[in-house]
Amino acid sequence: MDIERGTVAGFLLTGESRTGEPGTWSSATAPGGRRAGALRLDPRFAADPAARERLVAAVLAERELIQAGLTGLVPVTDLVSAGREIWLLTTEPVSPTLTDLLTAPSGLPGSGPGAGEAAVVLLETARTLLALHASGLAHGALRPDTVVIAADGSALLAERGLADALHGRSADRGRDAAAWAALARGLAANWAATDPGAAALFERAAATAVTEGLGRARDVLLAGQDTLPAGSLTRNGLAQAVRRSPAVGVAPVGVPPVSVPDEGEVVTLLRADMPTSGQEDVVMRFGPGVPPETTAAQIWRAGRDQQRTELPSDRLRTLGTAARRRRRRTALATVVLALMVVGALAVWLLRGSATPLAISGVEVSAPKKQQTCDATVRVTGIFATNGSGGEIRYEWRRSDRKTPIQQTDTVSSGTTSHEVTLEWTIKGEGSFRGTATLRLLSPLPEGKKVQDKATFTYKCP
Repeated sequence: MDIERGTVAGFLLTGESRTGEPGTWSSATAPGGRRAGALRLDPRFAADPAARERLVAAVLAERELIQAGLTGLVPVTDLVSAGREIWLLTTEPVSPTLTDLLTAPSGLPGSGPGAGEAAVVLLETARTLLALHASGLAHGALRPDTVVIAADGSALLAERGLADALHGRSADRGRDAAAWAALARGLAANWAATDPGAAALFERAAATAVTEGLGRARDVLLAGQDTLPAGSLTRNGLAQAVRRSPAVGVAPVGVPPVSVPDEGEVVTLLRADMPTSGQEDVVMRFGPGVPPETTAAQIWRAGRDQQRTELPSDRLRTLGTAARRRRRRTALATVVLALMVVGALAVWLLRGSATPLAISGVEVSAPKKQQTCDATVRVTGIFATNGSGGEIRYEWRRSDRKTPIQQTDTVSSGTTSHEVTLEWTIKGEGSFRGTATLRLLSPLPEGKKVQDKATFTYKCP
């Protein structure tokens, strides 16, 4: 099949393509004229029914996260089948990638991306990976060519979960951390090559990611911001690099679209009511904006199809035999319908688990009554959550110490608050005024600091 220029489900391929691990990416233009992307999966994977099922599950899980507010991923419009081929369509372009920017000519000295831009890429990719991990997912194929730099300079991850789904691998957070560390070292050797301080910072973050995890590695970067050039920690340089990149394709003008040939209807694989041999003649055409069928509609359709009555072809069959068969069919249909209702209810009850944990604020309180000799003061902090489960990292800072006390808790789903405590023991004579500050380390809401403090007094004798 020639995919140099054609259309797939209304997406016009612009003729620019690159090969990735799961298949071939092509630049495309969506029906509304916006730049987009199209991935034709390797035919070896497309022919494997089990790989298809895993792929559909991966895409659906990702779409739920995006609908719940997760940013940092290249959004998938749909997954379609065109004859013997499978195409993944995205609503955002898949170029330029970090590979494109790393290999592009630097131009005038100081005009290309530098240490500040590298730090932005590392911080944003770490944030996205941590959100995925908190939801029980992983990326599975983090590389410079799967990090897409958007027009505004933000870093978006492509191919999330595709490699794991196609190869039948389970989600592995450790593999993501190792891949992020390799990315940090690569940027240290390229965009931070002329800045020894920044390069050393990226190396420390890479080592921390492997030994202590991505959350700690991100904290290392944030704590070392002072080593970066002043005012460089913005997306502006990346946005300028995108505008200069030759990888940013332009939709062809005046070239009539040529449909990519296929051996059947172009249908979406993300619908639960796909027709199979022997079922009703339903043609499901793919198109951007096609809403998924509701769970109630799926149950109704399944029940209706299961309870159809078939006329006997042999007139010599007795009425009693036909009645028994009808009763068996009715009983089977009832069981199947009941199982589908239970399954749909379970999916509905569990769908919130894919939403990543988010913290919106914290409140700290300490005893108002003056504490007396040899007292243990209990300071309480309450984090406000969105009700999802996940891991939370925070630190306590005591006014009598310079070193913070860092801790990690597991937050259970189903509650909108999480309580943490600090036990502060004071002994001896004299007066003392103590202040305890609680600060959230992760997951942090974008552009917001989450912390609070409380004060108490102590007097002995």
